Amino acid sequence: MSHWLSQAIHTITADARQQASTHQNQLTKPQGSLGLLENIAIQISALQGTQTPSVEQAQIIIYASDHGIAQENVSAFPQAVTAEMVKNFSTGGAAISVLAKQHHLDLEIINLGLVSSLPQLDKVVDCHISCGTSNFLTAQAMTIKQMEQVFDCVQMKIDALKEKQCQLFIGGEMGIANTTSASALVCALERLEAELLSGAGTGLDNEGVKHKADIIRLAIKQHKDQLTSPMAILRCLGGYEIVALCASYIRCAQQGIVSLVDGFICSVAALFAIRINPPCKDWLIFSHQSAEQGHKKVMQLIGLSPLLHFNMRLGEGSGAALSYPLLRSACLLHSHMASFAQAGVSEASVPQE
Repeated sequence: MSHWLSQAIHTITADARQQASTHQNQLTKPQGSLGLLENIAIQISALQGTQTPSVEQAQIIIYASDHGIAQENVSAFPQAVTAEMVKNFSTGGAAISVLAKQHHLDLEIINLGLVSSLPQLDKVVDCHISCGTSNFLTAQAMTIKQMEQVFDCVQMKIDALKEKQCQLFIGGEMGIANTTSASALVCALERLEAELLSGAGTGLDNEGVKHKADIIRLAIKQHKDQLTSPMAILRCLGGYEIVALCASYIRCAQQGIVSLVDGFICSVAALFAIRINPPCKDWLIFSHQSAEQGHKKVMQLIGLSPLLHFNMRLGEGSGAALSYPLLRSACLLHSHMASFAQAGVSEASVPQE
């Protein structure tokens, strides 16, 4: 298995966070008055080793793949929607496309394994491995070789971002039935009951959610002897796009790139990234609390809180793109506000609210 996944994470100097915290306390405002914006600025400043943190150079990458488990009727939408949405991303009609344009962010879609063939499309890169994963109810979702192909693609893409001096990675995903895969992954990793993680996904009714949980329970029982490590669980129950996101978060942390994590699917990938290479956690900022059933539990397992609670459950990286301006504002405030000394203001004269 790819040796680079366990390589060291980009070094954070021991006093970087303290310097950032001290800098915040010297700015012309009551200490703590900018709330979470201060925490974000301190985190990014410490990671980048500078008192002028920046996330201006940002990239959105959506990994797209189909899932064999869709054959078990675990989604409210047919599998053909994956390819249809990839086309929609390309032509600018999807939510993430609109948000990327609004914030002047580069958007790239990587086809890792769609069932449907695609014409040549703007912004879409072909890294096709197979026509979707196998149905993990009856077989392992992917082979070791296929998993390695995902890792190779990710290493190439993230290293290219580093060459472009990218400061922030926003990952997104598209794949009908991927909430089933993500829920199964967490249940297997943490030995949780399927009902705790199974949600409506793209719009299942109560009976559909119960069916999804039953399928997850049966699949975990089917593979129980193989579910011996996070990597093995990913291979047996995962999707190409989830594996790619997991690897991306690790590679970004190794390359000194901050990751802004989207909702449920992306957070599951982040949980696995942390289990595989724990120090990468410092490089992750979680954008929003998804309305999807299992996301709250995933965030409890990670031990961090997302920035926004907007009751979203779209995926695509949309929640991360929506929260991107908050990171920009935090960095700009940290970098450009005057200190008390610069402004000639006495700390005692600053109103305390």
